[in-house]
Amino acid sequence: MPRFVAFTRRELDVILRIYGRQVAAGEWRDYAIDHLQDRAVFSIFRRTSEMPIYRVEKVPAWARKQGAFRVVSAAGAILKRGHDLATVLRVLDKPRLTLVSG
Repeated sequence: MPRFVAFTRRELDVILRIYGRQVAAGEWRDYAIDHLQDRAVFSIFRRTSEMPIYRVEKVPAWARKQGAFRVVSAAGAILKRGHDLATVLRVLDKPRLTLVSG
C-alpha cells in the first residue's frame, strides 16, 4: 500500500490563515491540495481556470538539508524555503505595491 505525504492540521491552519487574508483582499480565489508519495502541495489560484500562481510544498526528504517547506512561483522559481512553515509563508504575506494617482 503506497504512503502519501500530507500536511498536518497545524500546517494547514497556518496556510489557510494567510490564504483567508488574501481571499478577503480579493487577490486569490481558489486552492487545491495534492498528497503525493514524495510531497504534499497546496496550490493557490487567482482564478479557478488558471495555473497556480503559488505552490506551497512539503517534502520530508529535504527536512535535514534545506528544510521541508518551500514556496514556488508560477514560473517555477523557489521564492523561499526553510524548516519553519510560518517563516517560509511570510513571502506570501508581503504587501504589494500599488499605483496611486494624485
